Amino acid sequence: MFETLFSLASTAAMIGWVALILLPRWPMLIAGLRFGLIGALSLTYAVLIFVYFFRIEGGGFGSIAEVRALFLSDGGLVAGWVHYLAFDLFIGTWIAVEADRRGYNRLLQVPMLIGTFMFGPIGLLLFYITRVTEMVLARQRT
Repeated sequence: MFETLFSLASTAAMIGWVALILLPRWPMLIAGLRFGLIGALSLTYAVLIFVYFFRIEGGGFGSIAEVRALFLSDGGLVAGWVHYLAFDLFIGTWIAVEADRRGYNRLLQVPMLIGTFMFGPIGLLLFYITRVTEMVLARQRT
């Protein structure tokens, strides 16, 4: 069951990322990602947490040993993975919408989005660096 859930969630997230990076960002696509796919991943996470989290002996967030115990359980591990999938795609969608709003070229956005897909905060950092650079250049022009 957990292997299937892991595969389904991973495949769904991959489809979402491909759509976000390659397709035109129509409002319906963004809404579908936000309220459909990310919503479904969030619901999956919530169910896994409510069903398995409190059953994991020695699990918690108070120490590295407690966090390790969470990920030794298949339920905890898949919940953690789905958490990453949902949050990284949420942040990627936010970056894409914000970058479009600011007029960033889609080719400039690709490293930010792939960075977010593969390494979460690194993609967000790339977006922030781009944003700060934009602000510095704007100030220099005035």
